[in-house]
Amino acid sequence: MPASSARPDRPDGPVPPDAVTDRVYRKVALRLVPLLFVCYAVSYLDRVNVGFARLQMDDELWFSDAVYGIGAGVFFLGYILFEVPSNIVLHRVGARRWIARIMVSWGLVSGLMALASSPATFYLLRFLLGVAEAGFIPGILLYLTYWFPAHRRGRITALFLTAIPVATIVGGPVSGWLMQVFDGLGGLRGWQWMFVVEAVPAVLLGLVVLRRLDDRVADARWLDDAEKAVVIREVTADDDAKSGAHASVRATLRSPVVWLLGAIYFAVALGIYTISFWLPTILSRSGVESTVVVGLLSAVPYLVAVVAMVWVAAHGDRTGERRWHTAVPCVLGGLGLVAVGLTESTTVPALLALTLAAAAVSAAQAAFWSLPAALLSGVGAAAGIALVNSIGNVAGAVSTSLVGVVANATGSTAAGLYLFGIVLVAGGALVLALERERVNGGPAR
Repeated sequence: MPASSARPDRPDGPVPPDAVTDRVYRKVALRLVPLLFVCYAVSYLDRVNVGFARLQMDDELWFSDAVYGIGAGVFFLGYILFEVPSNIVLHRVGARRWIARIMVSWGLVSGLMALASSPATFYLLRFLLGVAEAGFIPGILLYLTYWFPAHRRGRITALFLTAIPVATIVGGPVSGWLMQVFDGLGGLRGWQWMFVVEAVPAVLLGLVVLRRLDDRVADARWLDDAEKAVVIREVTADDDAKSGAHASVRATLRSPVVWLLGAIYFAVALGIYTISFWLPTILSRSGVESTVVVGLLSAVPYLVAVVAMVWVAAHGDRTGERRWHTAVPCVLGGLGLVAVGLTESTTVPALLALTLAAAAVSAAQAAFWSLPAALLSGVGAAAGIALVNSIGNVAGAVSTSLVGVVANATGSTAAGLYLFGIVLVAGGALVLALERERVNGGPAR
C-alpha cells in the first residue's frame, strides 16, 4: 500500500490524559494550519481576482457582462473535470508532492492571465487555471482527516476556510491598489500587473509545501513517538467509528448520500461564488467609482464572515450538532442574496445585505465540510470529498455565467440573485434530510 494512503497500526499503551492530547493537537495545528491557511488564501485570491481585473478589462478589451461571466465560469469546467482524478492521485502519491505541483502550476497559469487579449484567450486561460488548481481544496480537506478526528476537525476546517474571507479582506484592497498604482508601468495596464504580482506567492509557497508538509503522521519528525501515538490513536478510532459503506471509489461514487451532499454544497457554493465574483461589480454599480475604495469596502462583509465561520464551527464542535449549524446559515444566506438584489443600486444598504449574505454562506460552508468527513473514510473519502466539491463547483460556473447573461440582458444582477437566494434556502432544507445520528456521530466530545 502506498505510504501516503496507509495509516500505521493502532499503537499499544494507555490512552493519555485529555490535557496531553490537547497539547499534542495544539502542536499539530500550529505546524499545519498556518501554512495550509496561507496556501488556500493565495489559491482563492488567484481564482477570484478576475472580479477586480474586470473593472479595467471591460474598458480595454470591451468585455460584456456575459463574456466576463462565461470566462469566470469556464475556470470551473477545467476544475470539475480533473477534480476526482487529482484527489485520488494525491491519496496515492502523497499530499506533499501533489499539493506542491498544484500550487506551482496554478501560479504560472495565473500569471499568464496578464496575456488575455480577447474573449477566446480569456476563456482558454481561465480553463487552464481550473485544470491546474483541480484537487487542491478537496486534497487539503482529505489531508486534514489524516491528522484530526471528527470532534476536533470542525474548528480546524473552519480556520482553514477562513482563508476565503481573509483573502478578500487583504486581497481586495491590494488588488485595487495594484491596479491603480501600477497602471501604465512598463506599458502594462494595472490589471495585468495585478495578475503577475499575485501569481508569485503561489509558486513560492509550492516550494515551501514541498519542504514542510508531511504525507502522514509517521513521517513527522517534529513529533516524538508518544505524540505520534496520540494522533494515530485518535484518527484510527475515528475511522473505526464510520460505517465503512464507502470503502471503495465505486461504492462512494454510487452513494445517494454523497450525491445529496453534493446537492447541498452546490447551493452553498452558489452563494459563495456569486458574492466573490460579483461583489466588486455590485459595489461599483451602486455608486463607488474608485477601485481602491471598492477594494476597501469589499473587505467589510468578510471581516464579519471570519467571526461567523469560527463561531459556528466551534459551537458545532462543542455541541456535536452538525445539521442545524449548516441549515440555518444557508437560509440566512439566501435571504441575504435576495436583500442584495433589492438594494443593489444604493451603496450602504447593498453593503449591509452583502455582509449578511457573505457571513451566512461562509458559516454554512465551514459547517458543511464536517458532514462528508463524518461519513467517509479512506480512498472513499478521497473520491467522495472530491465528487462533492466537484458538484459544488458546478455552481461556480452556473453563478458567474448565469448572472452575467441575466445582467447583460436586463442591466441588473437582481434576477439572478433572487434565484440563487431561493436555491440556498432549498439547500438548507436538504441538510435536514441527512440522518442526524450518522452526521452528528453521537454525543458531543
